[in-house]
Amino acid sequence: MYPAVLVPVTPSRESVRVNSENPPGAGNQQERPGIEQWIVGFVDGEGCFSISVVRNPSCRLGWQVQHEFSVTQAASSRGALELLREEFGCGRLIENTRTDNHRENLLRFSVKRRSDLMGVVLPFFEEHPLRTAKQLDFERFAAILRNMQTGAHLTEAGLRWIARETEAMNRRQRSRYLESSEAIRQPAHVR
Repeated sequence: MYPAVLVPVTPSRESVRVNSENPPGAGNQQERPGIEQWIVGFVDGEGCFSISVVRNPSCRLGWQVQHEFSVTQAASSRGALELLREEFGCGRLIENTRTDNHRENLLRFSVKRRSDLMGVVLPFFEEHPLRTAKQLDFERFAAILRNMQTGAHLTEAGLRWIARETEAMNRRQRSRYLESSEAIRQPAHVR
């Protein structure tokens, strides 16, 4: 129970002591979450932290690690995604034309630049943790990005570790890297 509050009573303006269910300083307003908690809820429901290991012959090992934080909505919800872009101060909105039976295109807020992920997205979700199982995906995402900062993705052992971590994220699909003949033929000490 919160402390009693003195409230003026009209018309004589005498004060009487009443008990308040609101925390001190809340006045008569309902407790409302700030924008940070709205973002957490929105991302818990609609966001994705993804890491992919894709073939890229121009990379030293022939494979590239791609990373993205995204939130997808119908194009009519553009305002919500623009608010995310404004609050994070990075990323972009990408419109995807739908080819299924839906009439409305999809819009995706996407952050791919590693410096933005490391400097903005990770600190935000470390300060304001997600509340669903998506928190585990975020933790793996953050660990992979931090290891990439030290060059883990530039070694076969590091690339293999990243590929294994991605298998536990999101849709839990087998990594193409781990299924590739190049990765399978690696000596046991590299795995």
